[in-house]
Amino acid sequence: MSAQYSFSPQFMLLSNITQFSPMLYLTSFPGLEAIKHWIFIPFFFMYMVAISGNCFILIIIKTNHHLHTPMYYLLSLLALTDLGLSVSTLPTTMGIFWFNSHSIYFGACQIQMFCIHSFSFMESSVLLIMSFDRFVAICHPLRYSVIITGQRMVRAGLTVIFRGPVATLPIVLLLKAFPYCGSVVLFHSFCLHQEVIQLACTDTTFNNLYGLMVVVFTVMLDLVLIALSYALILHTVAALASPEEQRRAFQTCTAHLCAVLVFFVPMVGLSLVHRFGKHVPPAIHLLMANVYLFVPPMLNPIIYSIKTKEIRRAIIKFLGLKKVSSEFGG
Repeated sequence: MSAQYSFSPQFMLLSNITQFSPMLYLTSFPGLEAIKHWIFIPFFFMYMVAISGNCFILIIIKTNHHLHTPMYYLLSLLALTDLGLSVSTLPTTMGIFWFNSHSIYFGACQIQMFCIHSFSFMESSVLLIMSFDRFVAICHPLRYSVIITGQRMVRAGLTVIFRGPVATLPIVLLLKAFPYCGSVVLFHSFCLHQEVIQLACTDTTFNNLYGLMVVVFTVMLDLVLIALSYALILHTVAALASPEEQRRAFQTCTAHLCAVLVFFVPMVGLSLVHRFGKHVPPAIHLLMANVYLFVPPMLNPIIYSIKTKEIRRAIIKFLGLKKVSSEFGG
C-alpha cells in the first residue's frame, strides 16, 4: 500500500525499534479519526447482532429436540464458527474504539491472525458439508438416512475443526522468524497474514506460495465443490414434474445458498485485492476486509431465521408468541 499517513513522534520511535521488540500499530480507519465515534455505531451493531444472533440460534437448536438432525447440527457448527470469527476481531477493534489502543504485540497479532484465518477456513468447510447435505436430501432423499449418519457427521465435524488450524499454523509460526524493520503499520483494526507478511524485510516467497496453495486447496476447492453440488441439485429440481415441487425442493436450499454468497463473494474479493490490487486505494482494502469479517457472522443468523421455517417456528415458540405461531402452522 503506497498511501502515507502521519503518526506521532512516540510512534515513530516505536517503529524504529520494532526489529528488536516486535510491536505493530493498527490504524483501523486512517484519515477518519474525526468521525471515529460515528463509525463505532455500525461496528457495535454488527457485533451485537452477530454474537447475540448466533448464540440465539445455538439455544434454539439445543432446546428443540425436533431440530436435533444433521442439517441443524451443521447449522450449529456454522453458528459456532461465526461466533469464533466475531470474537477473534473483537478485542483489537473495540480496543481502538473504547481505549484508543492501537499497539499490539507481535505474539498477540499472531494469535489473532491464526484465529481469524482458522475460523474462515472452518466456515468454508462447514458450508461445503452443508451443500453436500442439501445435495443428498434433494437428489437422493430415500437414501438420506443411510448416507448422512451420525458417525459420518462426527467425522465431518472433526475434519472441519482441524483442517483450518492445521493449514494455518505453519505460515503463522514462520512469521516470527522474519526480521521486521521500518514502520510496522497495519491498515486494519485486526491482524491478517496477507498484510503482516508485507512488512517483512526479507524474502517471503515460501509464505506467499504456501498461503496461495492453502487458499486454492481449501477455499477455492470448497467453492468449486459447492458449485458442483448446486449444479446437480438444479439438474434434479429441473426434472421434477410440477413447478410447485420444484419451488418446494429448491426452497430448502435458499438459506444455505445465501450464506454461501455472503461468505465467498467478500472472501474471494479480498484475496484478489490483496494479491493483485497493489495500486488499489487503501480504503478498498479496508472495506473488503471489514465486509468479509463482519458481515457474514451478522447476516447468517438473520438469513436462517427468515428462510428456514423450522427455525422460525422454534423462535416464535421460544418467545411465547403462540398467536403468531398459529399463523405459521405451529
